[in-house]
Amino acid sequence: MEKLDFEELKKKVKQMKESGEADLSQGEDLSLAVANLVSLEEHFFFTSEKTHKDEYLDWLHSVREMRKELLKRLMPENEGESWCISKHLLGTMYRLMEVGTKFEGAGAREDAKEMFAYAYELYTIFWGLRLKILDVKNLKKKDDKVGDKPWSFEDIVEKLVDCCDEGQ
Repeated sequence: MEKLDFEELKKKVKQMKESGEADLSQGEDLSLAVANLVSLEEHFFFTSEKTHKDEYLDWLHSVREMRKELLKRLMPENEGESWCISKHLLGTMYRLMEVGTKFEGAGAREDAKEMFAYAYELYTIFWGLRLKILDVKNLKKKDDKVGDKPWSFEDIVEKLVDCCDEGQ
């Protein structure tokens, strides 16, 4: 398996946008809404635990159901665990954007730029999966290793297996 070429993926997405092959504006807005809903799920969970109030779990459930419905619009056809992968890509992208924003606010511009670059890379991978221009068999985490070999997509997914059943 070859390593993911992030620059090549960015070019493919850009070409699809420019050629009109895919109008991504509505999908971009929806994907950011889904990312925010993932974040809301996290906040309702932590607030429930911190306050010991079950109503936050009720709201978590409502938000989760909304997120599932909206993610279906973005990922109507799924292969393997692309549904769950998409959810995690968007959630992680959003969280890295938040970290970058906090770094920026603290005057740590280089750290912010690094977090923003990671967030954008994950967002681009999401679009590569959604538009089926990224073969998931070729996805590897850059410069990361398990033992003496780079992480494969399968290595990453194995870590997510227990969280992927959302009753699609």
